[in-house]
Amino acid sequence: MRPLPARSPLVRRLSQTVAALPVYHGSVLADAPPAYTEVGVRYTQYAEDSLSDDKVLFGSPDRYDIDITQLWIEAPLGASWAVALDLQNDYQTGASPWFVGATADGSPGVIMSGASIQDNRVEVGITTRYFWADGNAGFNVVHSKEDDYEALAWSMDAAWNTNRNATTWSVSASSSHDTVEPTQEKIPVFIDSETLDTHSLYFGVSQILSRTAVVKVGLSYTYSEGFLSDPYKLRDQRPEEHHRYTLATGLRQHFISLGGSLHADYRYYSDDWGSKSHTVSMGWVQPFDRHTINPYVRYYSQGQADFFSPIADLTSNHYSDDYRLSSFGALTAGLRWTIELGDWIAEAQVERYVSNHGWSTYSGDEAPALVDFWRGTVGIIWRFD
Repeated sequence: MRPLPARSPLVRRLSQTVAALPVYHGSVLADAPPAYTEVGVRYTQYAEDSLSDDKVLFGSPDRYDIDITQLWIEAPLGASWAVALDLQNDYQTGASPWFVGATADGSPGVIMSGASIQDNRVEVGITTRYFWADGNAGFNVVHSKEDDYEALAWSMDAAWNTNRNATTWSVSASSSHDTVEPTQEKIPVFIDSETLDTHSLYFGVSQILSRTAVVKVGLSYTYSEGFLSDPYKLRDQRPEEHHRYTLATGLRQHFISLGGSLHADYRYYSDDWGSKSHTVSMGWVQPFDRHTINPYVRYYSQGQADFFSPIADLTSNHYSDDYRLSSFGALTAGLRWTIELGDWIAEAQVERYVSNHGWSTYSGDEAPALVDFWRGTVGIIWRFD
C-alpha cells in the first residue's frame, strides 16, 4: 500500500478529530471558517527498493517509482462557510510482482512484470464546510481517473462540542464506486471491466483531560462489495465481499517545560478475511521561533489472510500470493520540518519504511515480495487575507 501525502487542511478535517492540534489551547477544534485563504503546492517522490536477485525468478527486480504533485486552495466563504479545491497528479513507472513460483529446491521466488509500466492518475476533489457555534460539518466529492481505473467518491462528516467544549464528538460516512478496466501490457489479464463499491462509517470522541492533554478514541467500519481481486496477479481470486473494523486511540500530551508535544497512537484492525493488525506510532512536535520539527516512528504488525499462500493453492476457491495479505511487520521512521516566513510556509519531510516477516507478532507464511521504500516531500504554502 502506497501512502500518499495529506491534502489541504479543510479536506484533512473530514474524519479527523485531533490529529495535530496544540493541546494546551482551550478547545479541540476551532468552529469557525479559516481566517485567511491558503494556496499550497506539494511534491512527493516515492521509491520502492529493488528486490534482491535471490528472490527473483524472472523479470526485472526494479519496482515502483511514483511522482506525486498536489495543488490546493482553501478559502473562507462568508461568515460561516469554507471551501477547498484539491488537485493531484500521480505519475508511476516500474514493475510489480505477477506471481510467486517455486525454485528448484521448492522455495518461493517472484516472477516480476508490470501492472502499469507507465500510468498517470489525476484526482480532483471539492470540499465545503459549514461552521456554527459548537460544531462544524463538511461534504467532499472526489473523482479519480487513470489508465485502468476510475473512482467517484463522496464523504460527509460532522463534529460538535459538549461539556463546555471539553468533549468533541465526530461522525463521518463515505462511499465510492470504482471501475477497473485492466490494460493489456506485458502480462495477460482475464477481465475486461469490473466494478467495486465501498462504504465506510466512523464514530469518534476526543476529551480534554487537562490544560496539556487530550485523548481520542474512534471506531470505523468499512464494507466493500464487487471485484476485490488484483487483475494483474496470476490466479488471484479473492472473496467478493470484505468487512473491515478498526479501533483507534491517541494521546496528545504537551510538556510546558520543553515547549513540545508527544503524539502517541494505537490502532487495532480486523476483517472477515482473517487478517488482523496492530499499529503503534510515536511522534514529537517541537516548535521553535519560526520552524517546527516532528520526528516520528511507527511499528506495524499484521497477520495473514485466510486464503494467502506464497505458492498457488489450486484446491481452494480463494487464493492470493499478494504480499500485502501476508504476515509481516514493518517499521517506519520519519522527520517533518516546517518554517514560517511571513505569509509563507515551507515544508519538507523524509520517511523510510522497511518490512520483514520476522517482525510480525503473528505466525504465517513468508512472502518473498515484501516492499521497502523511501518517501520524500517538499511543499510551500501561501496564506493571505
